Amino acid sequence: MTFENLRVVVTGASRYFGRALAVGFAHLGAEVYVSARTVEAAERTRTDVMGSARDRIHAFGCDLSRPAEIREFAARVGEHTDRVDLLVNNGARWLDGMDLEAASDDAIVETIESTAGGTVLMVKHFLPLLRGSLRPDIVNMVAVRDAEGASAATAHEAFWAAKSAQAGFADILSRRLRPSGVRVFSLYPPDFSTSDPRFAEWDGVRTDGMAPDEKLTTQALFECVVYAVEQPRDCFIRSFHFEPR
Repeated sequence: MTFENLRVVVTGASRYFGRALAVGFAHLGAEVYVSARTVEAAERTRTDVMGSARDRIHAFGCDLSRPAEIREFAARVGEHTDRVDLLVNNGARWLDGMDLEAASDDAIVETIESTAGGTVLMVKHFLPLLRGSLRPDIVNMVAVRDAEGASAATAHEAFWAAKSAQAGFADILSRRLRPSGVRVFSLYPPDFSTSDPRFAEWDGVRTDGMAPDEKLTTQALFECVVYAVEQPRDCFIRSFHFEPR
């Protein structure tokens, strides 16, 4: 399957897995519309890309805790294209802390709104563009960190509340959109490497034969997304659950 002219939207694309997705799809020939909390952060993803793929990345600012910015993001993408083939809900607001009372009310609400509410509103406002596609897919990056992994020691309860809400939304969304041909699937990885391979597209980076203590890589996660998108339209993969090594 060719990815040329595939229209892809990626939230939280200024670093780590979001940037890897944006860069990876751009190098496969897709037109990629990326967002970050500020347009300057999103623009860094575009300017760092090498070669002609740079021209296929379009940067936007969008704070996922602000509904008006999500509506504007969808409207502006709609000015560039008449369809979206793949929406990747990767953006999430991380909140540190094991003490529920230590975080401010504003921080707790913002964490839940950007992760759970932001995902719901992204789907709502991009559905018209997704329905304009012959091959619409939605990907949800649900478990950015495994609840039992090393990073769980620093995650605030509000973060996990937001992720649980996101998972529930993804599940019901998959069931309700399936009859219309919109596929929805989610990634549930363990703690994984967030190394930034930059733009040789992981050339020479191993994805098999890893030592037992090596983490899952961003490349492996990206390839899972590509694999799901490449499947025939009568194949519905609801989720990928990864076991820690």
